[in-house]
Amino acid sequence: MGKLPFEKEKRELIEVRQSETNERFGQYPDKRPVELLLKYGIVNLDKPPGPTSHQASYYLSRIIGVDKAGHSGTLDPKVTGCLPVSLNKATKIANLLLKSGKEYITVMHLHSDIEPERIKNACRKFVGTIEQVPPIKSAVKRVKRKREIYYLEVLEIDGRDVLFRVGCEAGTYIRKLCHDIGASLGTGAHMAQLRRTKSGPFNENTNLVSLQDVSDAWHYYKTQGNERFIRHCIQPMEKAVEFLPKVYVMDSTIDPVCHGTPVNVPGIVKAETGIIKDGIVAVMSLKGELIAYGKAAMSTEEIAKSKRGCAVKTDSVFMSEGTYPKYTKSEE
Repeated sequence: MGKLPFEKEKRELIEVRQSETNERFGQYPDKRPVELLLKYGIVNLDKPPGPTSHQASYYLSRIIGVDKAGHSGTLDPKVTGCLPVSLNKATKIANLLLKSGKEYITVMHLHSDIEPERIKNACRKFVGTIEQVPPIKSAVKRVKRKREIYYLEVLEIDGRDVLFRVGCEAGTYIRKLCHDIGASLGTGAHMAQLRRTKSGPFNENTNLVSLQDVSDAWHYYKTQGNERFIRHCIQPMEKAVEFLPKVYVMDSTIDPVCHGTPVNVPGIVKAETGIIKDGIVAVMSLKGELIAYGKAAMSTEEIAKSKRGCAVKTDSVFMSEGTYPKYTKSEE
C-alpha cells in the first residue's frame, strides 16, 4: 500500500537542554476534561451520503453544543468517509489539514468492455504529476493545474467496473481522474462511487465515528456522566499535527509564544529530526500540548548546535494566553 506525505513518520528526539514542566499549569492532552476537549478537539467524522460537508459539520456542532466547527476538505454530498471536523479553538488547524494528502477508494465505470491488463496499464500512467482541469460542477476556476498522484492501486475489476485506491495531493478531483483514465483508454468512463479513506493523519482506523455515534456518546455523557464514549469520539487536536516535526519548549517560553513571540533557541528543550528551514513545524509544551505551528527558521541540526537566534516563526497559535504564567519554576 502507498504512503501519503502527510502521514506520521518515525523521528528521533534530540535533547537541546534540560528542563522540567510544572504540573500546576497546562494539561496533558489525554487527560483534558471533556469541557476542554470541546474547546481543543477534533472529530474524525464518517460523513454520510446526503448532506454537504458544511451541513455535516453543522449537525455535529448542534449535537455537542459547540459554537464553532470547521471541516478540513470538502466532500460532495453523495461522497462518504473521513471528514475531520475541528472544534472551537482547534478550527484554525483546518487550514493545515486542507493542504494534507488524501486517499480515496472509488468505483470507476467504463463505457465499453476492455481487457483488464490494459486497464491496469492505463492506471499506472496516472501515477506521478498529472494535469487536471476541474470539472464543470466545481467551486474553483476551471484552468489547467498540476496535481500529484502518490499511488493508484487497482483492487478489483468486475466487467466494466474498476475498484481502485488512490492517494493524491489535496485538490485532486477523482471524478475528473476517472474521466481522464477513460479517455486514455478510448472507452470513456465516469466515477460511480467514492469514499475518502484518509485525510492527512486521519483515516478509517483513527476513531472514525458517525453522527449517530457522537449523538449516543453525548447522551451517555450528559445523562450518566459517562465520559468513555465521548472521549472516543473527540480526539485531542494534537492528533492533527502528528505528521509534523516538533520542537518542545520550556514552560517559561510558552506564554510569550501565545502572545505572538517567535520561538528562540534558548527556549527549546527538545527538537525532532526532520525539521528543515522554511518547513512547517509544531511547537509543543513538555506535556505534549500543541501551542502553535509555524515556519522553521533553522533545521534540527542548527537548533541543536546554536546558542541563540530565532528557530520558529509562528503562524497559528492555539493555546490561550495565560495558560502558563510568564515565568515558572518546575521545582516549586
